[in-house]
Amino acid sequence: MSAPQSAPVATSDVCIVGAGIAGLNALFAASRYLSREQKVILIDRRSRVGGMWVDVYPYVRLHQPHRMFTAGNIGWTLGKDRSYLATKGEVLAHFEHCVDVIRERVGVEEYLGWDFESAQEANGIVRVTCRAADGRELVVETNRLIKAYGLGVTPNEPLGISSRRVHSVSPDYCDVRAGDIRESDAPVWIIGGGKTAMDTAHALITTYPGREVNLVAGRGTFFSSRDDLLPSGARRWWAGTPPSAVAAQLSHRYDGTNEAEVQDWYRATHGTFLTPQADNFVLGVLSEAENRTISAGLNDLVMDYFEDAVDRNGTTELVFRSGSTKTIEAGSWVVNCTGYVKFPDEYPYEPYVSPSGAVVSINVRSAMLHLPAFMGYFLGHLMFLGKLKDIPLYEIDWMNLRQKAPLAFPYVLFALVQHNLSLIYDDVPRRVFTENDLDFDKWYPLPRRVPGMARFMLTHRRERERQRRVLDTVRERLEIRCGPLSV
Repeated sequence: MSAPQSAPVATSDVCIVGAGIAGLNALFAASRYLSREQKVILIDRRSRVGGMWVDVYPYVRLHQPHRMFTAGNIGWTLGKDRSYLATKGEVLAHFEHCVDVIRERVGVEEYLGWDFESAQEANGIVRVTCRAADGRELVVETNRLIKAYGLGVTPNEPLGISSRRVHSVSPDYCDVRAGDIRESDAPVWIIGGGKTAMDTAHALITTYPGREVNLVAGRGTFFSSRDDLLPSGARRWWAGTPPSAVAAQLSHRYDGTNEAEVQDWYRATHGTFLTPQADNFVLGVLSEAENRTISAGLNDLVMDYFEDAVDRNGTTELVFRSGSTKTIEAGSWVVNCTGYVKFPDEYPYEPYVSPSGAVVSINVRSAMLHLPAFMGYFLGHLMFLGKLKDIPLYEIDWMNLRQKAPLAFPYVLFALVQHNLSLIYDDVPRRVFTENDLDFDKWYPLPRRVPGMARFMLTHRRERERQRRVLDTVRERLEIRCGPLSV
């Protein structure tokens, strides 16, 4: 009997686990410090670069204009109007383009279809173990490791239902514009009120004019109005509110306790919403035109939470959390659009940087900014600048905050962003900020951006202290992890 063979060992200067928007921004940052002779190993469990965009529903589009969804400052080659919202296929093609551009600066070796299993630090080396679907094992020995997990999004499964007379599907496995659902003229019931639900409703209403489309929206969701934050065409010169101005307004309103009051103001001032009640906000963006199209095309709107679909006495009923029911047509389609931000009960905590500074982790238990793309970009730069252990960035348990205080969630993140970006700004070269095309303010012409830039320069240190007090209040009040790593 032959002895088991040792796993092959690959070496690199940096290993990045996760090839989504967070991992690509970390890769971009790394490419600004490494040479062509050095090597980055990029690992992802999926068969191609793209992260969650590989898995999500085929009719998804960006929330924001496509130029502002990239790695660092890598330009798009799409040739579309600047306000165009890129599709899934276009986003995935741009991700491939980003890797090609970065490969001109530094060696990039891809291991796609490999699952990360473990990482151990010893003697200045991080030893990463991965496994392929066929059981093969790979070991990567690297100087630095970036775990770019982001939100850890996985595809939505169809809802489990009792009825045998209706179809339960998920947009991730059922394109609502094609196949059996297209051949059927039965009513559709969309479960959920967030961005996935809005995209699905819009796709159905525009693809099948006159078809019965219904929405079960829970407590309702509101969105930032794209018309206000990101006005299109020449309106960029005089209309809209630059996001830095919105952040400044929020910073003077939120004190760590008054999220209901701040939410009412934000919804009325910068929001758009479909439902009469709209209590949920998770930083999504929607245009007024999309809102009008969906509103005009819906047949029924239920402000309740879906529990089940059951067959009773020859009829089929939807059962809601409140105990109420609604009879629906046999053959109806129930589409699970309840969203992607779901966390397992045991999601382990890991600090955003290890004690040695050799391992960075972009995850929802130790978030230091609001979005994974920003965390990948700035943590990548800070890692290579050797600043991660010196700057007292606040981390926040993003998952616990969302579970304990969903109403406060977005406003706490606004405070976190302003606090940490102020600290980072004082300690990094200016190019770190100028090369960041994720910045929504860059949507506006320079004359519109100058007031916000001046305000930040003059006030960010003073405002940082205010946001520190807000975050400390949140920590004590909600009893969640929120503070420097030492805390």
